[in-house]
Order: sequence, then structure tokens, then C-alpha cells
Amino acid sequence: MLNFDYIKNKNTFFAVSIILIAIGIVFYFINGFQLDVQFSGGTRMLIETNSKVDVNQVDSMVEEALGKSVTAQMLDTYNPDDSSKKIYMLRLDIAGKEALSEDEMNLVKNVIAENFDIKENGNQDVLSVEPSIGSETMKNGLKASFIASVLIVLYVTWRFSAMSGFSAALTALVALLHDVLIVFSFYAVFKIPVNELFITAILTILGYSINDTIVIYDRIRENSKLMKKHTLEEIVNTSINQSLTRTINTTVTTLLTVITLFIFASVNNITSLIEFSLPIIVGFIAGVYSTIFIASPLWLMMRRSSLRSTLKKA
Repeated sequence: MLNFDYIKNKNTFFAVSIILIAIGIVFYFINGFQLDVQFSGGTRMLIETNSKVDVNQVDSMVEEALGKSVTAQMLDTYNPDDSSKKIYMLRLDIAGKEALSEDEMNLVKNVIAENFDIKENGNQDVLSVEPSIGSETMKNGLKASFIASVLIVLYVTWRFSAMSGFSAALTALVALLHDVLIVFSFYAVFKIPVNELFITAILTILGYSINDTIVIYDRIRENSKLMKKHTLEEIVNTSINQSLTRTINTTVTTLLTVITLFIFASVNNITSLIEFSLPIIVGFIAGVYSTIFIASPLWLMMRRSSLRSTLKKA
């Protein structure tokens, strides 16, 4: 069993997290936060082409014609009718306070047709989302995350009443918030649009991360009974060290599956799977970090503060 002193080095671990989150905040002010059409409102257009096109050229040409912000992405997948060929789709996300009008959509199609090799009689699809609907979708996603967090706090408070349940719940919640902020920072730095699959991934991360934290809390509770002559610092360090192998093995096993899914989706250009697996990979790594280096040291700090307050009152 390892015997690393997590409590002694807690400030270093806290600093790493603070720096990463600070970088995300800086890039948020530089890049803004990219919302998918489902959240921001606007229009998504899919146009089939004969081959891959330069999305940067598409961006500039359509933006110049429309006077609106455009995000272009090239998608390709295997042709079910001929496995030796691929189907190429150009996806245009045009965010705005209003969906594109019929004339604006025709303008976009004409610009693409005149400058790029689109497939004659190929597939074309248009999805329009009103800003109010996009805003409502985002609110519902945030509401789901908030409800999940409240239920987690209530459960952990009840489950760990023997080790000051509310402080355990509060520090677990801080660790979960840390994981979410790390994922948001990642998205802000790389300007990745956030959509409904992102909310699904965040809820998955919350459930997985709290599970790892609860394992260590369980060990702290058990060791508090077995190590009555030891200090709180020793109990917490011992508990983390005893749980470390299990936490890392579980995370690595799960990450291998999710990374495989991400690679498969990237090779086959399956956008929905990429958008789901990418935040989970980042969130799982952040989750195992917060479980080991954030949650338990924070609980110890709160527990110390509570004991000092009790002694002063006495």
C-alpha cells in the first residue's frame, strides 16, 4: 500500500485545479462560450457534397453573404449502398435570435452551390430552432443538473452522518463542481460548441465522480472506528491510500471503454458519439483527480474548523 501524504501536499493539488479553471475563465472572456443551435437558437443546414470541402472557406463566404456568425463542419460516413464510397455532408450552424428566412436559406444554398462541389439531387436538411426553445432546453438541462446535485447532497448527508454528514456532502459537491468547471474550461479553451449531449455527459460525470468519492468517505468512516488513537490527518491519508488502487483501476477500465468509443466515432465521423464521449473522458479524469486530491482534504479542513469552533464554545 502506498503511503503518500495527501494532506501535506493539498495546497499544491488545489493550486493545479485553480490554475486550470482560471485558464478556462480567461479563454471564456477571449473566445466566449460556444452554444450549439439547440441552445442558442438559429438554423442548422445539412448539404450533401461530392467530396470534402474547406470549412474555413465556407465559414467566410456564408458569413459575408449573410452577415451572421456561421460554424461549418464536414461530416462523412459510409454509403450503405456502396461500402467502397462515402457520403459527405456539409453542416452549417447559423446561430441567431431568429431562424433563417426562406430567402436567407436559399441564399446560403446558392453560395454553396456556386463555390463548392455539391451533389446534384443530394440530401439536404434544415433544422430551425427558435431562441426561446433553445433557451428553454438549456434551462431544463441546468435544472436537471441542479436536481441531481441536491439529491446527492441529501444522500451523502444521510449516509455519512457519522463523519459530519453535511460537511461530507458539501465537500463532495465542491468536488463535483470542480469536475464540471474543468470540463467547461476545456470547452472554452478549444471553442467546442455545447449541446444537449453535453448535459447528458455532465450528468453521467456527476454520478460517476460521486461514486468514487463515496468509496473514500466509506473508508474514512470505517478507519475512524479502527484508528481511534490516530489523528484525523493520518486517518484521511490512510483511507485515500487504501482506496487509491481501486479508484485508479475503476477509472482506467472505464476510460479505456470511453476512449475506444471516441476513437471509433472519430474514425467513422459519428458526431453524436464524439460529442458524448469527449466531455466524459475529460470529466472522468477530472473526477478521479477531485476524488483523490480535493474532496477528502477539503472535508478534513472543514472538520478541523468545526472542531475548533466547538472547542472555543466549550
